[in-house]
Amino acid sequence: MNKLVYEMLKSSAEADKAKAMLSLDLLGENAVGIGDHSTEDFYKNAEEALVLLESAESRLETLEKHYGG
Repeated sequence: MNKLVYEMLKSSAEADKAKAMLSLDLLGENAVGIGDHSTEDFYKNAEEALVLLESAESRLETLEKHYGG
């Protein structure tokens, strides 16, 4: 795989992982930031963050397994 493509894919997955971890941290530690949102919004946001985290980690593992050094 071209090094630039690899680096782009890796950076994208790392950014998604960071976003997901931040979202989960904010939801877990700073729930007051929810404001006027319903508990349904809270649950939905938590689920979305978890799915993003799982996807990002899976992408990083796949890149490392097949193209890492």
